Amino acid sequence: MSPMPQPRGGKIAAPSDLYTAILALAVGVLVATAAYVTYACYLRYDTVFGMR
Repeated sequence: MSPMPQPRGGKIAAPSDLYTAILALAVGVLVATAAYVTYACYLRYDTVFGMR
């Protein structure tokens, strides 16, 4: 017997690298969307934050 207790009834977890990759992809899409919206607003309205 091992001196370290074994977890019981737990599922085998997916590697945390997979979740890190998914999180990085989601953050990248979020940043790209914000950059696109900022650029599009600047081209159309010549301003990003403000009303005329």
